[in-house]
Amino acid sequence: MFKNVGIYVRQKSNHGVDLSAMDSMISFLANQNINLKTDKSSDYQNDLIESINHEDLIKIVDLIIVFGGDGTLLNASRKYLDSEIPILGINMGNLGFLTDIKVENFEKSLSSIMNGNYVIEERNLVSAEFNNNHVYGLNEVVIHSGSYAQLMRYRLTVNEKIVYEQRSDGLIIATPTGSTAYALSAGGPIIHPSLDVWTILPMLPQSLSSRPFIISSDEKVEVKLFEGPEEKAKICVDGQSDIDLPFNTEIVISKMNKTLKLVHPKDNDFFEACREKLGWSLDISKK
Repeated sequence: MFKNVGIYVRQKSNHGVDLSAMDSMISFLANQNINLKTDKSSDYQNDLIESINHEDLIKIVDLIIVFGGDGTLLNASRKYLDSEIPILGINMGNLGFLTDIKVENFEKSLSSIMNGNYVIEERNLVSAEFNNNHVYGLNEVVIHSGSYAQLMRYRLTVNEKIVYEQRSDGLIIATPTGSTAYALSAGGPIIHPSLDVWTILPMLPQSLSSRPFIISSDEKVEVKLFEGPEEKAKICVDGQSDIDLPFNTEIVISKMNKTLKLVHPKDNDFFEACREKLGWSLDISKK
C-alpha cells in the first residue's frame, strides 16, 4: 500500500534511541519492497535510506514513519502537516500514546500495515491567533502568567458569551490528543480521541468553584488578558518555546482546518494504551 516511505528520527533529542534496533528495523523495511527516504537535514544516516531535499521528499513519500516518543511525533507533525502525509509512530520513548507500535512488535505490525491492514485516524489541532501571530498545537494551547505560582487576571468568552473573569496561574485549552498529556497532569479528564471537543482547564485558580469543562471544538473561544505579576504573560503550544503576550491582548482560539493523519494497526486499542501507559492494570495488592 505504501511504496515510498519517509523515515524521521530526532537522534540529537532522543538520547535513549537504540540505534542498533533502529538499524534492524530499517533493514526489515528495506526488504519489504519499499523505497526509503529521509530528509537531508536528518542526523540519522543509513545506507539503506536515500537522503533527499525536503521539497523532493514531501512530493515523493506516501507515509512518514517516526521513530521515537510522542515528542518526536509532535515535531514531525509540524514539519509535514502542510503536506498532509500520513504518519506512523514507532514507540522508542516512554509513554507513547501517539507512537503506539512497540519495537518488539515492529515486524508483525509493519507487515500487516504494509498489506493494507490499517486505519487512518484524523486528529484535530487547536489554533491561537493574537497580535498578527498564529500558532497551533496538536495537544494544547497554554496561556500562563510567566511567573511560577503567581496569578494573572483574564476573561474567558465562548461564542461571545462571558464564561468567567478570574485569577489563576494560567489556562489550558486541550484537544482530546492533549488530554493524556499536560492537561492530564493538571487534573483534566481523559477524552477519547474520536471526540471533537476541547477541555478548558484553569491552572491553580484562585476560585475554589472553578473547574475544568468540555466544549465542542467548533465553538469560538476568546481569552482577554488584564494583568499579571510580570510585564507580559506567555503563550505556549505543545511545549514549544514561550511567546510574550502583552496585557490587554485578546487571544482567539479555534480549530485548525487541517488535521494530522495518523496510521494505526486495525487492532489498535486506546483503552489498552491507557491501561499500559497509566498503570490502570497494576495489581498493587501483590506488592
